[in-house]
Amino acid sequence: MGEWFSTLTYFEQFYWVIAGISSTIFVFVLITTFLVGDADGVDGDVDAEIEADTGIDFQFFSFKNLVAFFTIFSWAGISAMDAGYGKGVTLIISIIAGLIMMFIMASLIYYISKLVSSGTLKLENAIGNVGEVYLTIGANRSKVGKVHVTVQGALRELDALADSAETLKTGTMVKVKEITGTGILIVQPLNHQIYDTPIIANR
Repeated sequence: MGEWFSTLTYFEQFYWVIAGISSTIFVFVLITTFLVGDADGVDGDVDAEIEADTGIDFQFFSFKNLVAFFTIFSWAGISAMDAGYGKGVTLIISIIAGLIMMFIMASLIYYISKLVSSGTLKLENAIGNVGEVYLTIGANRSKVGKVHVTVQGALRELDALADSAETLKTGTMVKVKEITGTGILIVQPLNHQIYDTPIIANR
């Protein structure tokens, strides 16, 4: 191995060193990503942004993207040299291939984050929806109960307080009035004479 490496030109050695280092890191990043999730320390705000339902911005320069760049940069250069191209053409091919890979990686991460954030629950979407009390809710916001209400197309069980002078017992039909800062629904009872049909989500 040492003999083979010593026979290479400095230009070729440069590409093989970059290929060895970047490929090792690239494989490590892939494994840790699949096993423990996002291992990109540079993109540490990704989870927070997804939780805030904003997704993540299009990030061209990130650790993962740079690793991908150097991996493709080096192997594209080695392939170009094997094909008989000169240093100038090899360098151009390497850079273009690396930049394309960076763009692909950035695009994948961006669109995947959008898919994730689109599925994040927005409690604000429950406002105005009709639900049913599951666990008794105390009068005048005295006791937290639970309601079944459809939000974003799915029936969910959520904590709720009653904005009424009466205790809301299991089975009482309610309407979501607002959301507290801690994510608890504020509900009020419906007039049963007006509402006598199954639960219908307004959103």
